[in-house]
Amino acid sequence: MSGEQKSAQTAVTPRRMPMQRGPMGQAGGGEKAQNFGPSARRLLSTLRTDMPALIVVLVFSVLSVALTVIGPKMLGNATNVVFAGFISLQVPEGATKQQVVDGLIAQGNQDQANMIDAMDFVPGAGIDFEQLAWILAGVLTVYVLASIFGWMQARILNGVVQRAMHRLRLQVEDKVHRLPLAYFDKVQRGELLSRVTNDVDNIGQTMQQTLSQVVISLLTVVGVLVMMFLISPLLAVIALVTIPLTIFITVLVARRSQKLFVAQWKSTGTLNARVEETFSGHSIVKVFGHQKEVEADFLAENDELYKASFGAQFISGIIMPAMMFIGNLVYVAIAVVGGLQVAAGLLSIGDVQAFIQYSRQFTQPLSQLGSMANLLQSGVASAERVFELLDETEEEPDDEPAETAPEAASHLAFEDVSFRYVADKPLIDGLSLAAEPGSTVAIVGPTGAGKTTLVNLIMRFYDVDSGRITLDGVDTRRMTRDDLRARTGMVLQDTWLFSGTIRENIAYGRPDASEEEIIAAATAAYVDRFVHALPDGYDTLLDDEATNLSVGERQLVTIARAFLADPRILILDEATSSVDTRTELLIQRAMSRLREDRTAFVIAHRLSTIRDADLILVMEDGAIVEQGSHDELLAAKGAYWRLYNAQFEAAIDDVGGPVDPEAPTRSSVPGLQSPVGASPTGGAEGAAEEPTSI
Repeated sequence: MSGEQKSAQTAVTPRRMPMQRGPMGQAGGGEKAQNFGPSARRLLSTLRTDMPALIVVLVFSVLSVALTVIGPKMLGNATNVVFAGFISLQVPEGATKQQVVDGLIAQGNQDQANMIDAMDFVPGAGIDFEQLAWILAGVLTVYVLASIFGWMQARILNGVVQRAMHRLRLQVEDKVHRLPLAYFDKVQRGELLSRVTNDVDNIGQTMQQTLSQVVISLLTVVGVLVMMFLISPLLAVIALVTIPLTIFITVLVARRSQKLFVAQWKSTGTLNARVEETFSGHSIVKVFGHQKEVEADFLAENDELYKASFGAQFISGIIMPAMMFIGNLVYVAIAVVGGLQVAAGLLSIGDVQAFIQYSRQFTQPLSQLGSMANLLQSGVASAERVFELLDETEEEPDDEPAETAPEAASHLAFEDVSFRYVADKPLIDGLSLAAEPGSTVAIVGPTGAGKTTLVNLIMRFYDVDSGRITLDGVDTRRMTRDDLRARTGMVLQDTWLFSGTIRENIAYGRPDASEEEIIAAATAAYVDRFVHALPDGYDTLLDDEATNLSVGERQLVTIARAFLADPRILILDEATSSVDTRTELLIQRAMSRLREDRTAFVIAHRLSTIRDADLILVMEDGAIVEQGSHDELLAAKGAYWRLYNAQFEAAIDDVGGPVDPEAPTRSSVPGLQSPVGASPTGGAEGAAEEPTSI
């Protein structure tokens, strides 16, 4: 398991996004120009790994098509046997065929004479049923073998496609883990999920439905053409007219519909993002009464998807009717010209029948190739979106050989650090600070001041533009990301728990932890107090959003996870800002134990949670404007004093006291005493005895 997993981290979303967003955070962006040919070739290249299997598929396809193509000629021979037998019964027994021919010529029936002369029969013999039976048995054998070979090639090809899709999904999964945080800042989760799931599934369905059919269709066209030229070059030339017409119509339609298919799948991704966003925040939508606005936004994007889908299907749907029309014209032409050739004795009636069958076999794969154009366009459009993801710029690789800090390293320093999300908008400029081992550093400031950005830089979710961050003197950019993140524990305001048991969630950073260690961590974080009230205790299964736990309980589970990971550096991002007062007291007590002998960074808007911090940094516009202890900063009457006084003004008014220009301490405000020595009771989240140390 990687260091990232061991530290059980979740990237912290920066307060300032490097791109503009529309309503509800929808990302904007233009549509990338499409190129069907290169994308299709790249898609086919995913099959190269299974080249031996593809060769077997080709061999079986050739055998299947060859046997299928022979069938009409054999049936034509059967027709000749039946027709010759019927004619023989019309000729007086004992007369020769030449006598019959000469008689017809003498009567002026030259066409009939030519037709009879081209036939092979014995006057008065009738139909040769034995010969007919052998021919029909041969036809049955040929078609059975053709079906067997066709089934085998389809089965093998199915395995090839599924393995290719399996590899593609692995590539996408691996790529997602190697993308920088900046990518996730600019792409909505629903859009990314659409590419990973919908587009990959569409590629698989397209390849499954088209590859086999394309191979069979092309081989059928070649095989049928050979047989048609062997029977009648004139009729074969007539049939060939369909090829340029088919290519012309397919190319014309494909050019118009390709962009529409890309727009269709792009709209699908946008709609998925909208649905995911709305469902995730459905309670907020209802609280603020925005159901109609959300519905209107959904209807607008659904209309866009409808227009793109309708246009793509309508344009591509022209192909099949056009192919059928061309095929019918060719069918009529072959029937007329073939009849004239039979009458002239140039062809047997069985050959004409076989040729008509071949004309159907010839136009049908051409029509199928044309009708598959819409499937291919849709699949290639999805492939382009997936390849676009695979081609995204990845995180810069770790330095090799990488440096490593001492095992117990916990001295973290920023040295003249500058950073910006957007090139012309500096966020942090010339920042320097040092966090001593075992100290608690609190970071406060207004939204957008750069507090969360510091966390992203510490974790190397982003790298600094200039300056450096060191861990016991080692530049963190010289360390591997896994090594750095394995030393760091994080508790976020937005708790992340996966579908699994409470035990599995606590042990996420250390899957090999013993039962005693898990319970000790849970006890230290006060999880053990409420977990026994659940139906299955530590084996209680959480759903994908852990809705069977309260917000405070979820927060405590993430703290227990950090306890068990036992990091040297701890980051708390507003970890108690979304829980009730009693649970906040529990968390503060747990955190005081967790911070022992660790370097801790606490980011919070609630100044009551960081009053006892060793160092408080006040940030404004990416710079530290003040630093010191709580009492020192209050005495300075600067930015921290203003924040503190503003935050507690309402509490002072509630108890009837004036706003003290010296800024009241927490202990002077009734009901807001320090949690030190507090003993909250009651409920699953209450505290009694001290937690067990781990």
